[in-house]
Amino acid sequence: MSRSGAMVAAVCLTVGTATAAHAHEDHCTAVVDSVAEAGFDDSVTVTCSDSHALITSDTYPDHDLMTGITGTNEQVPVPADYAAPVILAPVLGDTPLTRDAALGVAVNGVPIYDYTGGGEMTQADLAHHQAHHDTIQTGQLDVCGGHAGRGDDYHYHAAPVCMIAQMENAGPDAIIGWGFDGFPIYGDTNPDGSVIAQGVLDVCNGQTDDTFGYRYHTSADAPYIVQCLMGEVASFDRLPRVSPLTATDGKGVEAGRPPEGGVENLVFTQDAQGGRSMDYSYAGEDYFIRYRPATAEGCYDFETKTITHNGALVADEFCR
Repeated sequence: MSRSGAMVAAVCLTVGTATAAHAHEDHCTAVVDSVAEAGFDDSVTVTCSDSHALITSDTYPDHDLMTGITGTNEQVPVPADYAAPVILAPVLGDTPLTRDAALGVAVNGVPIYDYTGGGEMTQADLAHHQAHHDTIQTGQLDVCGGHAGRGDDYHYHAAPVCMIAQMENAGPDAIIGWGFDGFPIYGDTNPDGSVIAQGVLDVCNGQTDDTFGYRYHTSADAPYIVQCLMGEVASFDRLPRVSPLTATDGKGVEAGRPPEGGVENLVFTQDAQGGRSMDYSYAGEDYFIRYRPATAEGCYDFETKTITHNGALVADEFCR
């Protein structure tokens, strides 16, 4: 979609008073512009209703994937239709919100999670760094700040550095994503480029903002990215998730298990026909997860040799 097309797609409906309608429209425009100005409007669609901006993508970014991972969970990135809802009238709350899924979305349409790998974050954990669940310290993330999760969907757990490098408007004042509560996400510095003083960011990695009322940041140290949501989200329990792939017999795909001690030489490759392969070694043996599009739309033919399955060769078709 072109930039002009993205603007046409963003139909901001008026509700309530003229002031409220204008505020909704301004926020809708801010979300649309954040995607278009970054240069991702060819792969990401933004549509606005009277309450939300929906940032829709296939969660599969056009940058390096999976490079640098040692603590693999034996999951691979597979495109997934995803519509991320961003509230257009954000309101700060008084209780941080946590969940075992995405808390927001990057401007390239890739979901953003907290720094833990399996939804281990609870409100009681917010003030304490969980080193044993830290996806950076346990080698689970690639050099771009992301990996494939339980749904075989690619997402970020730390600053999306490869995406930021691709942004046409890269700089301290560029919005790199949005929390589902409607507040923007910036990089490691204030929008004017100044350093964020120690202790300024709150438990969710955010602070007050003159334009939006509040904003989140990435950071070099834990929690690295949005750790929780400070805004009110009435439908918090119904926020989107990417479901695991399903076999043709209707059974779900078994979750991968991180091999103890990590793997070596993990390489992810892909070809022009949509075939993808993740190859790696462990304890002197070679393993792989490979797939390519099947005949049915949204389905893929997999061939795997994984540590999770004790090195057995497995072939099956899995679908979204």
